[in-house]
Amino acid sequence: MSLNERVQEELEALEAILMDDISITYNDEGCADLVKSTIFPSTANEVDKQYVCVTLEVQLPENYPDCKPLIKLKSPRGLDDSTIDHLYREADKKCEEYIGQPVIYELIELIRENLTESNLPTCHCAVCLYGFSEGDSFTKTQCFHYFHNYCLTNHLIITEKHFHEEQEKLPAWKRSSEGFHATCPVCRESIKCDVEELKTALPPKELENAQKFELTKDLKMLQEKMQQLYVYQKNKGGIIDIEAEENKLLLITNSSDNSSSDNSEDPGPSLVNNISEHSLENDVLGRNQRLFSKYSTNR
Repeated sequence: MSLNERVQEELEALEAILMDDISITYNDEGCADLVKSTIFPSTANEVDKQYVCVTLEVQLPENYPDCKPLIKLKSPRGLDDSTIDHLYREADKKCEEYIGQPVIYELIELIRENLTESNLPTCHCAVCLYGFSEGDSFTKTQCFHYFHNYCLTNHLIITEKHFHEEQEKLPAWKRSSEGFHATCPVCRESIKCDVEELKTALPPKELENAQKFELTKDLKMLQEKMQQLYVYQKNKGGIIDIEAEENKLLLITNSSDNSSSDNSEDPGPSLVNNISEHSLENDVLGRNQRLFSKYSTNR
């Protein structure tokens, strides 16, 4: 049996087993080039309990299965870098073990087993930036992002409050007729959740055990230094006042006498201070003469 026939036989078996959970891309010559499958942990029929997932891409070289395929793990959800690295190492070992044999199904099952064993988000809550501990109540959104119920509730309550405040500032014809829609704090996709039910959740354990913030003497000194630096930069023009810039109509420059006195106090570079009034007049007169001669020639 040729290599192509062996690959085709493996792919037909995969499509029969996984059906819509697998997609195969073929090249111009009709040979399989890429196999892709999004893998979830095994939770029977409880889809809501699938808290992690990852997309496996298997690039098939010409000599497959007599050589290792190229493995890529994309779009991980609920998995940190260390978990992804572990999956790569395990997949590479499996490919080494199965050289000369079909390995795609073995790779899918290997990753599924690992996801099932660690079916708890290893990432951090994007609201409080703390991790998920045993006993924490958390929510997986439809876009596979994870938040403590306590954190997500507070985020949605504050977001809705700000939404209504901004709507009140707008004229009636500009206000949204659809009302407030809850969105994911990470990707802004629409999400569906019962805020009243989430309100009953306790704060995450890491947040409760976190050290309370205290304003120490060192922080006070740092604040004072930052305030002094802010005032200095603002006086020197290093901080732009947006409202003042919008209302600015004229740029008034000092005379040469004033500018020379300013230079003695602040020797910083200034384009206006380095140009004399005489040179400015000459430039203006010269430009007017050139324009007049050009106009006369055209006539």
